Order: sequence, then structure tokens, then C-alpha cells
Amino acid sequence: MQTAFQGFETRRIDVGRLSLSVRVGGEGPPLVLLHGFPQTHLCWAQVAPAFAERHTVIVPDLPGYGASDAPADDAEHTVYSKRAMARDVAGLLDSLGHDRASVLGHDRGARVAYRFALDHPDRIDRLGIIEIVPTGDFWAAWNADLALAAYHWTFLAQPAPMPERLIAGDPAGWLDHTLASWSKSGTLNAFPPEALAAYRAQMQDPARIAAMCADYRAGATTDRRLDEADRAAGRTIKAPVRYLYGRHGFPARTGDPAGIWRPWAPVLGTADCDSGHFVPEENPQAVHDAFGPFFAR
Repeated sequence: MQTAFQGFETRRIDVGRLSLSVRVGGEGPPLVLLHGFPQTHLCWAQVAPAFAERHTVIVPDLPGYGASDAPADDAEHTVYSKRAMARDVAGLLDSLGHDRASVLGHDRGARVAYRFALDHPDRIDRLGIIEIVPTGDFWAAWNADLALAAYHWTFLAQPAPMPERLIAGDPAGWLDHTLASWSKSGTLNAFPPEALAAYRAQMQDPARIAAMCADYRAGATTDRRLDEADRAAGRTIKAPVRYLYGRHGFPARTGDPAGIWRPWAPVLGTADCDSGHFVPEENPQAVHDAFGPFFAR
């Protein structure tokens, strides 16, 4: 995996409330890549070098994931709210000397990315979203089939420490099942060995298991309420948005994922691709095709 990030510097960056482990490489306008659950920044290993040919690419581990700090949650589930993580992205840009950036997020990282666009509209140039619909809309779209497929949304959001204890009984087994079952192939074939080892390693850390659960507790409470308030107020994302989802992933099960995004993003381009949920690893070429020209404009 070191070869994939050749030329990138690994840094520890204080963003105010915590510090993040970050890879930085390339030259040009800044582009932040935000990973999802249950992964780390290594999910971008097959696409980051190409983006670095035209951009200064900034690839952090989200709070609670990888090598970044994993603070304890609070009773209101704000520590891992996407609003708090969006402030962390702003702090990361401050520390690196960037006033603005484009942001591309997958899964949980995409939720941080669109919250950053809503809360910090003067700091984002272009927004890329992979394989989600907004949090409040996803909850509203649930039916029996989607609930069975996305059971982790309710499981991980249960009060501590029940889900933490259950996962700790077989963390690597639970992780492997999660990765494989959300992939189109139903296997682990899409994940490079180094990345898979890193994903498994973080699942051995009780603090990171707790952080991941806190991430989903925030999604069921604070994040959902923020989305609902923004929708009621008619707030939209002012930056141009490019949206990509897998034809075998979670948003496809909602029926019309592009239609769900249109009220949020007046300047929206959409595409789908042959992939399960983990598009950056299952179909990195689709990520290049969808976002390379978009961010280069």
C-alpha cells in the first residue's frame, strides 16, 4: 500500500479539538478525500495518486478511525456528529493554509462532506458524493428490504455498550462479513491485502469500535435532526455537486437516489456504475471517470 501512496507525506495535524492522521500529496487546488465505515483513508489508495496529478490531495482518517484520535462520545451524540467532523475538516484546511477546497466523500465521509458544504459554504468549491443519500432521507426511505440490508444503522446506534460488546466477540469476523456482504461479488476480493489488514486492525481497538458506534448514534439523532431542520428551512448546497452510486449499493435500493438529492443540490450531476457499496475499491475507474473532469474544471 505504501507504493499506492508514493510521494504522499504522512502527517499528524491538530484541528482544534483533536488531531488527525493525514496523507498529503500532489500539487494544485486542494481536494479533500473522506473515507467511510468501516474503513480508513486507505480506501482511496487506488484513486488518490491520479487526483494528485492535478490537486493537492488531503486524505485524513476520520475521527475515531485509523490512526486519528478517538475521543469518548457525549450523551447528546455530538462528538461524532457530522457537524463536528465538518468543523474538523475546516480546521484541517486552516492548519494546511487553505481557505477553500473541493471535497469528495464516500459513505460516512460523504455525510461529513455534504454537512461541510451546508455549514461552510464559503469554503467549498465543488462537492463529490459517493454511495449515499442524505441521512434524514435515508431514514425516511426505510422499508423491510432496506432495513434488512442496512441493519447496521439501527444495530450500531443502540445504547452503549451492547453493540460494542457483540462486535468485540469476533471483530475480524464481523468486519469481513460486513465488507463482503456490501460488495457486489459477496467476497473480499476488491480489498487490497494492506487495506484489509488495516481495517481488521482497527476493529481490535475497543476505543475505535466505540467511536464507530458513536458515529451511527449521531446519525440516528443529531445528524438526522440537523438534516430535517435544513430541509424545513429550505437550505441547499450552493456548490456544484457530482453524485455517483453503485447499481448494487444502498442508495439504489431507495428507488430514485438522484431524485432524492435534487432538492438539496440545485447544481447536480449524477452517474451510476457497476459496483456494490465500496465504489472506490470495487470500481476505481468509475471514480476517476465521474470526478476527475468534475474537479479539474
